[in-house]
Amino acid sequence: MNALPTGYALHEYRVEKVLGVGGFGLTYLALDSNLNLRVALKEYLPADIAQRGADQAIGPRSADTAETFGWGKQRFLDESRTVASFRHPNIVRVMRFFEANGTAYMVMEFVEGAALGDWIKTRRPLAEAQAATIVAPLLDGLEVVHKAGFLHRDIKPGNIYVRDDGSPVLLDFGSARQKSSELTAVVSPGYAPFEQYHTQGKQGPWSDLYALAGVLYWMVTGSMPQEAPARIRADNMAPAVQCGDRKRFRPEFLAAIDWALTPYEDQRPQTVPEWRDALLAGKPVEVKTQKIQKATAPRLPAEVLKRAEQRLAEYIGPVAGVVVKRAAAKARDEAELYLLLADEIEDKDEKKAFVRQAVSISGKPAS
Repeated sequence: MNALPTGYALHEYRVEKVLGVGGFGLTYLALDSNLNLRVALKEYLPADIAQRGADQAIGPRSADTAETFGWGKQRFLDESRTVASFRHPNIVRVMRFFEANGTAYMVMEFVEGAALGDWIKTRRPLAEAQAATIVAPLLDGLEVVHKAGFLHRDIKPGNIYVRDDGSPVLLDFGSARQKSSELTAVVSPGYAPFEQYHTQGKQGPWSDLYALAGVLYWMVTGSMPQEAPARIRADNMAPAVQCGDRKRFRPEFLAAIDWALTPYEDQRPQTVPEWRDALLAGKPVEVKTQKIQKATAPRLPAEVLKRAEQRLAEYIGPVAGVVVKRAAAKARDEAELYLLLADEIEDKDEKKAFVRQAVSISGKPAS
C-alpha cells in the first residue's frame, strides 16, 4: 500500500490512519491541528505510473510516465478546485487542496456516520419512504454536479455514507470528469453502465442515473445488479417490478428503477429532473427493454460476427463481443462492420492494421 506513516505532518494536517485505497491514490483520516478537526485527506498516487520514495515524495516510475503523471496531477488539482465550488449538503465538501511531496492533496470533510451498506443492515426490509430519504437528497446533489458540467462516474454503495443525523452524502469524486473532456473507462461492476466499459462510450448524466438506480435496486431487492456487459447480449436480470415487494414499494417507483437501469443509454432518463418525476412523483414510464433487444439484433451471419469478435479482442480485450453485437445492428455488410469497429481502437497504427484486415477478409474496399 505504501501509505504515509501515522503521525506524518503535511502543513497543519497530521495523518492518523488510512481510510481507503483506490486506483488514483489514498485517502487518510487526518487531524487539522489549527481547527482541532478531523478531515479526510486524499493523496494523488496513481499506483501504475507513480511511486513513493524514501523521503515520502511521490514521482513518476520512469521518464516514460512523467508526462502522464504531471498531466494527472494537474487534472487532480483542477477537479479539486471544481468540486470545492459545489455547495450542497449531500455532496462531500472539499475544504482545501495543495501541492506537497511532489504530488497533490485534497482536504475534505470527514463524514461521521456509516457506510450505506452498514446503515441498511439493521433496517431491512426497507419501505419506500426509507429508500426515498436516501435517494432524493442524493438526486438533488447530483443535479448540482451535472449543472456544473461534471459527472461523478463512480456512484455505488461504498461511496455513499449516511450521517449520524440520517442525511446521506455522496463521497469520492476521484473519477469525476467534465462532460466535455475525454472520458476514460471507469468500472464498478454492477453499478457502472456499459458505456463506461470502453473509452468510446457515450457518457452523460444518464450514466450516473444508471449507477444510482443500481444502488436503489440493491436497496430494494437485496441483490447487486448484474454487470452491464452481461445484460447487452440478453438481459436476464430480474426487473425491480418483478422482485420488489409491492406491499412496500409502489409499482411506479419500481418501474422507474428499471427505466434508469436500461442497458442502452439512449433509452434511459436523460436528466435528474426527468427521473425524479418518475421515481418520486409517480410519472408513468415505459421500460423498452424488449424493443431495444429486437432493434439491435445482428443482421450479419454468426460466423462473421465471431470472426470479427476474435480479431477485435486482440485490440480491446473481452468486451469485444458486446461491441461487435452493437455495431452489427448498424452494419450493412462485413466491410462496414469492421470500419465501425475500428473506431473502438485508440492507437492509429493498430486502427489502420485492423481496417486492412477488414479489406483482406471481406474482399471489399474500405471506403
